[in-house]
Amino acid sequence: MEMETNFLSIREHAYRYLKELILEGHYKPGDRLIERELAVKLNISRTPIREALFRLESQGFVKTVPRKGVIVSNISDEDIMEVFTILSSLEVLAAKLAAKKMTDEIQKEFDQKIEELLYIEEHSDETFENEHIEMNLLLYKAARSPKLFEILSGLTDYIHMSANMGYVTPGRRKESLREHIEIMKAVRNKEIEMSEYLTKIHIENSRRAYMNYIEKRKEKTT
Repeated sequence: MEMETNFLSIREHAYRYLKELILEGHYKPGDRLIERELAVKLNISRTPIREALFRLESQGFVKTVPRKGVIVSNISDEDIMEVFTILSSLEVLAAKLAAKKMTDEIQKEFDQKIEELLYIEEHSDETFENEHIEMNLLLYKAARSPKLFEILSGLTDYIHMSANMGYVTPGRRKESLREHIEIMKAVRNKEIEMSEYLTKIHIENSRRAYMNYIEKRKEKTT
């Protein structure tokens, strides 16, 4: 049983490690991911690497190309913009439901998360990325809608990716952190309309930051 648990943790580590490198842009679209080299880099066997790559391929992050092997997929700007369109409806709905269904127990979780975000804001917003996804999942959970949670949690990787790219806009990381704190406070205090409004503003600001990233990228290639 212990060996099986260890193997699962190694497989999960390999998957998360590779996905993180793709999301943060360390591996670019078209880059080859070679099992042997990755296994040496992580000091593990090739089996968990192979399974991690299968999993990433099923999610669209990599693809297998004849005579090339596994390469990083090109997630288009259109894909990301589509995610923003979805979020403009569903994440706003999640904030509304979370505020409406707020309980004392969930409020305590929000209080703790708000404290953590305030600490990050005061000391170093560079660590915000680690909290970003956790904060989103807490918000989705608080909505207490299993189907909505399933849909939105399935988009967290794209949210992570677009946020990282949007941070090229000077001050956007700090601005985004402040937006999240205000959203969490409004939801925690059961301010339904304010929760909806602040979430809409945040998504629009994130969309604009991503558009700015696209423009900067185009400037570099011309």
